[in-house]
Amino acid sequence: MCRGVCILEPFIRNDQYNFIKQQTQALINGHASVNDTGVLDALKSLSAEKVLSLFEELSEEQKQLLSPVSNIKEREQADAFLDQIKEYVIPFAPLTEQSIKKLFPKVKKLKIPALEDIDFREISYLGWDDKGTNRKYMISQLDGKLTGISGTFKPLGKKGICAICSKFEETGMFLTETKGTQLGTYTKKGNYICQDSQKCNANLNSLEKMHDFIGRLKG
Repeated sequence: MCRGVCILEPFIRNDQYNFIKQQTQALINGHASVNDTGVLDALKSLSAEKVLSLFEELSEEQKQLLSPVSNIKEREQADAFLDQIKEYVIPFAPLTEQSIKKLFPKVKKLKIPALEDIDFREISYLGWDDKGTNRKYMISQLDGKLTGISGTFKPLGKKGICAICSKFEETGMFLTETKGTQLGTYTKKGNYICQDSQKCNANLNSLEKMHDFIGRLKG
């Protein structure tokens, strides 16, 4: 525990922040629909437990920052709490036009997204489309390293389950193509993912499926 003025470093990932946000909504819904104090106490206790269990280890100061989640009853309280903890969300790895180009060395005319318009605390991966070539590009962190994948993207035209965030959204087929073991052969891998990468990032409340998706396509 620190003495005097405590300055907390960012310690919450974007997906963890999204999970906490979902728990605040569950509490708001509970208080709006349940009158039984025993049920509400159980809901409050469970929500606090779920939030704290997101982290392997927490300091007393970090616990104090997160503990007010169990007191949330209304939207205004949730918004104030979420605004406060957002200051402690870890931004995605810093990216520049140069560093992005290095991740896609074979793409000669790479369309770079407007980095200045992105809140890097709100993404678990950076995804963007090049509509001129019908390709989607994704940058994520896998095993502590930045990794880039690209592939064709064909919108499904209806909602489906995204392989990354597991939510029911407007999806499309993302396909990568790699050289096969024999000369002249190619292997295609892909799955249905959110058409809107920003919405996908907002839905993400765990990195497990995203890491599985990226790992399988890179492998």
